[in-house]
Amino acid sequence: MTTIDTTVRVWAADPLRLDAIRSGARDEQGNPLRSFLAERDGGEPLRCCLRWARRGESIALISWAPFGAPSPWREVGPVFVHTHRCAGPATTADLPGDLRTGPLVLRPYSPDGAMIYAHITIVPDGQDAAPAIATLCASPAVSVVHVRTLAPQCFLYAATAAAQNRTGSPSAASTAIAANSTQR
Repeated sequence: MTTIDTTVRVWAADPLRLDAIRSGARDEQGNPLRSFLAERDGGEPLRCCLRWARRGESIALISWAPFGAPSPWREVGPVFVHTHRCAGPATTADLPGDLRTGPLVLRPYSPDGAMIYAHITIVPDGQDAAPAIATLCASPAVSVVHVRTLAPQCFLYAATAAAQNRTGSPSAASTAIAANSTQR
């Protein structure tokens, strides 16, 4: 496994927001939480722990917006999560092994919350996304990078420069940007 520059930090779906969804039995769009068992290994990418689901695990498909606060950039899409709280990602200092290769699309956002269209990057099938993510995160123009599947454009995880002061939950990076974008 290739190790990325240690200046990058990876963020899974916010566990506190996921806890609220699980306890309320509805996602943030009002859809009922419906649990099912993963039928095979590697079928569903889990946003809570940043790995592929394993056969027999209790999972759910929910509507999810990576930006927690109102923003013109707030998109809602389908994501898979464990039905019950899990331990989260094995590490936040490296890209998740199961979800680090293309095909992916990398969407960078500026500190004021705008998507930086000129720096949207496609990671080809089978290619390691680490170098491209590290390059984007090293730019002072980029505050956060959303890593998404290429074809359906579903959110997988976020990456930031580790040197940025980020506090709170793992979605704090996206939430802070969304808050900034509403203050324009």
